[in-house]
Amino acid sequence: MLRGGRFTLWSRGEELVTDRFPELAELADRLPDGTVIDGEILAFSAGDSGAPLPFAALQKRIGRKAVPKKLLAETPVILMAYDLLEEAGRDIRSEPLATRQAALRRLAQAVPVGAPFRLSPPLPFADWPDLAALRAGASAAGAEGVMIKRLASPYHAGRKRGDWWKWKLDPMTFDAVMVYAQAGHGRRANLYTDFTFALWQGDELVPVTKAYSGLTDAEFAEITAWVRKNTLERFGPVRRVTPELVFEIAFEGIQDSPRHKSGIALRFPRMLRWRRDKPAAEADTLERARDLLTARR
Repeated sequence: MLRGGRFTLWSRGEELVTDRFPELAELADRLPDGTVIDGEILAFSAGDSGAPLPFAALQKRIGRKAVPKKLLAETPVILMAYDLLEEAGRDIRSEPLATRQAALRRLAQAVPVGAPFRLSPPLPFADWPDLAALRAGASAAGAEGVMIKRLASPYHAGRKRGDWWKWKLDPMTFDAVMVYAQAGHGRRANLYTDFTFALWQGDELVPVTKAYSGLTDAEFAEITAWVRKNTLERFGPVRRVTPELVFEIAFEGIQDSPRHKSGIALRFPRMLRWRRDKPAAEADTLERARDLLTARR
């Protein structure tokens, strides 16, 4: 947002984040006053042939009020712009998307190559099978899927539906063994709902992720009774349990994580189902999870 000569960056949650991304401040000299752009900040490898970095790279910067020079150099960012909300101080949100994007392309012509700014490229398609093929290739581009928007649509704030749709890739999954349990919060404070799951590495179960959603209240109640009867150790509110129950874990992304013993971290993990039919010995391996990591690169 560039208004009255002041450049600001706001998150979707209406948090001011300008100071966390100082390299984007140069856009104040590249764009005209009275410009409001909707886009996404991406961690991006340097150079003209750069590509998006894993979301975990951006997370290193999101939680910091001040960003050290080393992190600025290791994790550069760009603004990937996909909509224009104000042009020369005029609110154009009610105009068609096609008109707004044409205006955005005109603005982008004044931004030199090498600046931390790119336009989100449109993906034309002829029919649904054509679009499905584009969606299938999203993982190779480091994306979660495709956004579908009517060219005649006005700008929608928030999460309104009707003219815009997000068609995500199907989640990745593996079967993991529950090894730790912790009580939930609020109305679930008396139930064990927060679990740690592990995968096999040889004869050892290595913790890989935590998850607390995806099951019914009845299933949580049944698991709670089981946890109380199968606790091996207690660490404050956490219980280590007999490694017996297997669950199918779904997640949207996977990336390297040297901070974790497993070497991986999952994005948006949740329990897809309780695998009552599968013994713990048949749960998946850490090697298979790393194969998923390689496949999504």
